[in-house]
Amino acid sequence: MNTTAYKIQFKKAQTAMPASITPEECLNAVFAAALSAVDPLIVVPPFLPVPPLNGRTVVVGAGKAASRMAQAVEANWNGELHGLVVTRYGHGAGCRRIEVVEAGHPVPDEAGVDAARRILDLVSGLGSDDLVLCLISGGGSSLLTMPAPGITLEEKRAVNRALLLKGAPISEMNCVRRHLSAIKGGRLADACGAARIVTLVISDVPGDNPAVVASGPTIADSTTPAEALTILDRYGIVVPEHVRTLLRESCRRDVVTPNPANRVVVIATAQHALEAAANKAAELGLAPVILSNRIEGEARDVGVVHAAIAMQIRDFGQPVAGPALLLSGGETTVSLRGNGRGGRNVEFLLSLAAGLDGRSGIYALACDTDGIDGSEENAGALIRPATLVRARALGLDAAEYLANNDAYSFFDRLGDLVVTGPTRTNVNDFRAVLVTTDDI
Repeated sequence: MNTTAYKIQFKKAQTAMPASITPEECLNAVFAAALSAVDPLIVVPPFLPVPPLNGRTVVVGAGKAASRMAQAVEANWNGELHGLVVTRYGHGAGCRRIEVVEAGHPVPDEAGVDAARRILDLVSGLGSDDLVLCLISGGGSSLLTMPAPGITLEEKRAVNRALLLKGAPISEMNCVRRHLSAIKGGRLADACGAARIVTLVISDVPGDNPAVVASGPTIADSTTPAEALTILDRYGIVVPEHVRTLLRESCRRDVVTPNPANRVVVIATAQHALEAAANKAAELGLAPVILSNRIEGEARDVGVVHAAIAMQIRDFGQPVAGPALLLSGGETTVSLRGNGRGGRNVEFLLSLAAGLDGRSGIYALACDTDGIDGSEENAGALIRPATLVRARALGLDAAEYLANNDAYSFFDRLGDLVVTGPTRTNVNDFRAVLVTTDDI
């Protein structure tokens, strides 16, 4: 397997943030730059393979970026092709030759099962002259669903919901999903037979391991059924005995025979989005600091840490002097303690605001790059130095909303939600904390 990626050139900061741009406009500009850098219409074309001379080209795929990736293929393909991709409800985009199906996310549904069956039918019977172009992005694990023999969809749903409620990281969720699936963990590649496979991946996972994105339908699984059982036991998740029996008795590890003709290319990652945002920040006169592209952990804990770093810059000019922009990506989690509304990005921001406690000169934006934070219609939200003061004037207690996992309602009352609609890309969380040198 040949795995590659590309890198964005990094720019140095200019002099100072121009007075003509507001902090909010600055944050929106760097977020827009981040999204543009991972837009499938931009990142897919340079990595398209040469069409086969004599064989067929079948395009399949799954994920929140699948429809836009398919559009990019159609617009840049010189030859015959057909296929099917599955994406989240509301994230579809029109294609002429590649069918786009919408299905359930984050909880799988029958539409995803049907799409998986049809994809397996499309790739069956292909020969060595044929090409399978597989378009994979985050969200594909739920969208491309085919329970292993003997397991029902509802049983898979129950396991999926339980892992979500426990705040399990995506790597652990996908490990369990792969071993309860008939299409993930390389099983789709098995179904392609002798056909050449090129997989283009937009990564939403910390570390950008393509075998983890969408549970690696064309990549051999390196985890074991025993690891899946360990994860279920660690979180105290009870499953039917026949599910445990399947995992105990399964000894299948590598479901794909390595084929040097097959290729996996990671074409967009959180790092690319962060570097593009850093370049835009530098153009705006800010000193960009990329903390990490793979931050995980509880969203509220990550908020506290970001607040501490921002105040260190504000008070002491360390590790850089302001005006500066702290950037980070990855995937945080939310362990549900209350019954409120809110995703991990708004929970991060509410914790950040509480940690800053109204410190002057510090602003922040946090959004999911797919345009949906959790299950609500917003991508994320914005905070300002006056966020807590404005909240108190409305009778809103930040601590109470945080304890109830109700950050969405908090920012909705303030009118500070960021709504982009589906972006049709997905490199996961994007966080930007602006530290100015003005007392505003």
